[in-house]
Amino acid sequence: MGERHHQPAGMATELALLLALATLWGASYTFIRIGVATIPPITLIACRTLIAGVLLLGIMRWRGVRMPVDATTWRRFLFQACLNSVIPWTMVAWGSRTLDAGVATILNSTAPIFTFFLTLAVTRHEAVTSRKLLGVVAGMAGICLIVGVQALSGFGEELTAQIAMVVAAICYAGAAILGRGFRDLDPMVPAAGSLLCGAALLIPVSLVLERPWTLQPSASSMLALAALAVFSTALALVIYFRLIRTLGSVGTTAQAYLRVPIGVAVGVVFLGEQLSSTAWIGLACVVIGVAAMTIPARRALEGAA
Repeated sequence: MGERHHQPAGMATELALLLALATLWGASYTFIRIGVATIPPITLIACRTLIAGVLLLGIMRWRGVRMPVDATTWRRFLFQACLNSVIPWTMVAWGSRTLDAGVATILNSTAPIFTFFLTLAVTRHEAVTSRKLLGVVAGMAGICLIVGVQALSGFGEELTAQIAMVVAAICYAGAAILGRGFRDLDPMVPAAGSLLCGAALLIPVSLVLERPWTLQPSASSMLALAALAVFSTALALVIYFRLIRTLGSVGTTAQAYLRVPIGVAVGVVFLGEQLSSTAWIGLACVVIGVAAMTIPARRALEGAA
């Protein structure tokens, strides 16, 4: 009996963390846009990964958590870094300079769909149910209704930036599936390890291509970089690896859907924007989509046990 009461409470915690992750990563688009105004994309992401990685190392030392020393784990950290930060974050930072926010949001929120299809075609590590398929369809329908179908009229122009956003979404999908391999580690360990690997890859490229010592970043760009590193990276990745263990990869990437209603809510509250009736229907679709992809069916849970 006790277990039955405990389970919904546990799921409520995981869904609250999913919402927190969506908020932190939803805010990252604003931080990146302010950051790239005076800091070039590779340098911005190199600093983002280095600051966040060092911060997590400090917290781990304080907690008494050790980093692994074997080469195999570090190779996995390196691969995870490429898929979860180095490639997608650079693509998003670069694409954010030229793309409309609406188109960028639609393209970057497709990660759960790629996770679903990669799961179906390659790994088959999670049951691909009709509920998850419903979640994929409802979530994407909701995104299109919220952002507005007119946002899609930009397709064809700025094609390179649009492809970059899709590549980033595919990378996120692959990273979520690979992230399951770190279930035996404290969530901070793969977060710090992958960030440090990412920094090691990006810093030399930044030094060669963008010569950061010649830059004169504005105060707002520096503040945006600090917020991006501490909140949208260090804190967000700890939550992310925790959720990979509890909700699975398809459920965790569903936060991509949640980023859009959060962005809409910020616009309504702080910028006085109006929500159309189609946007409200879209919000309902997103909630249905996330619920279908994250809340496990009782039968599925019994089968797994």
